[in-house]
Amino acid sequence: MSAEEEVRRASEDFYVALNRMANGDANSLADIWSHSEEVTAMHPVGGRHVGWHAIRESFEKVSQLASGGNIALHDQLIQVAGDVAYEVGVERGELTMGGHQTSIDHRVTNLYHREAGTWKMIHHHTDISPEMLEVLSRLQAEQS
Repeated sequence: MSAEEEVRRASEDFYVALNRMANGDANSLADIWSHSEEVTAMHPVGGRHVGWHAIRESFEKVSQLASGGNIALHDQLIQVAGDVAYEVGVERGELTMGGHQTSIDHRVTNLYHREAGTWKMIHHHTDISPEMLEVLSRLQAEQS
C-alpha cells in the first residue's frame, strides 16, 4: 500500500471516529490522534487547543451535546512528504447540538505524522462556523 493510500485510510478512520463523536461518543478519537503535547486543533466553534489532553477534552465536550451527526469529507486532496502528510477538503453534513440542528459546510486541513508505522493525526483545522457558534450561544442563554 502506498503512503498516500495509508493516509487516506487514516483519514477514513478519523471521519468514522468524528461521526461517532457527533453522535455522543468521543472515545474512538483516541485511536486516531497522536498523544503528543505538540498536537493542535482549531475547531469550527473557535479557539485553539494544544496537546492531546486539551484536544480530547474539547471533543468530549462537543460529544456531550451532540447527536444525529453525519460529517463527510469532500474534495479531498492528500500530499505526503516523508513521515508527514496533509489533506485538505470540505467537511459537509449536519449535527444536532443540545437539540438545535446545524449544518456543516467548511474547509478543513488535517495533518498526519507516521508514528511507529501508523499515521496519526497531529493537527485539525476548520473554518469558523457562525451557525455552530449561534447554537452554542443559544444553549448558553437557555442555561442562564
